[in-house]
Amino acid sequence: MSLPPNMLDAEIIATMIAEWAGVESPSYDVVAVNAMMDLAEAAMHERGAAVERISIGGATGDVVKARFQWDNPAPGILVLGHLDTVHLVGTLGGPLPVRRDGDRLYGPGVLDMKGGMVLALHAFDALIAERERLNLPVTFLFISDEEIGSPATRALIEREAKACKYVLVPEPGRHHALVTGRHAVLRYKLHLYGKPAHAARPGGSGRSAISAMAQLIQDVEGFSEQENEISYRVGIVEGGTFVNVVATECHAEVLCVAPSDNAFRDIQRRMGSLQSPDPEVRLEVEAGPVRPLFQAHEGTQELFEVAARVAGEIGLELEMGQ
Repeated sequence: MSLPPNMLDAEIIATMIAEWAGVESPSYDVVAVNAMMDLAEAAMHERGAAVERISIGGATGDVVKARFQWDNPAPGILVLGHLDTVHLVGTLGGPLPVRRDGDRLYGPGVLDMKGGMVLALHAFDALIAERERLNLPVTFLFISDEEIGSPATRALIEREAKACKYVLVPEPGRHHALVTGRHAVLRYKLHLYGKPAHAARPGGSGRSAISAMAQLIQDVEGFSEQENEISYRVGIVEGGTFVNVVATECHAEVLCVAPSDNAFRDIQRRMGSLQSPDPEVRLEVEAGPVRPLFQAHEGTQELFEVAARVAGEIGLELEMGQ
């Protein structure tokens, strides 16, 4: 296998990744996400795609759909990825700037997944340079709400995927391991309701929802089994109104990850049977979005074998990963 000179130039690719990562695009900031979508839309127009800018509305940024060889009605290849990130606007000017250290690039989105989509674009450029016409039509779909569970774009993603023969997601892998499956992800909200009192009163009047939550967080995160890739993590905690008032409410959000069906069911059982550590503080558990377990099947295996063969021709040994 050979590629035209400079078609996969690492410096050019790194520069584009840094440019895209330099546009902050947290999921809940529609203006910021759409600024990132502007870059994606321009990049696809430059490549001659039939580009559709899809307005989702509400608190969700736009989606960019770009199709190549649109005169071919055959089910084609979908390259699916997201351009939203988790860090708030202002992060790049503070603790997490986009920076380069030797041959490494750092910053929000550099891997997951602006970097992946940029790499996919440059691989596509190299493919187009080799052949005038593709065997199958190719569609790029840039999503704006993946980091929050794709609540607004899920139906669109499923519709586009079902219309294609293959779906490629440039998720960052580890040590030449292609991502061919996905652990299940479950989200929960925990709500604790205590009893008010003046915080300065002696004798422990009132029941603090914050104190109960502190214990509950330790209990929940203690369910994690890192050696088995089962995790429970609390990422958001909110509670209290004034420092001189015993907190009557405290709320937390939990992200759980399961590598198997058994672990998935165990998480549901554990979270569904949680008890408040203080019998006088009421607990409510609210189940949120679920991304089901996705394990490699026969079609995935066949596609991986094609990728592994091609990779072998350029000196790479690939493995399957989840």
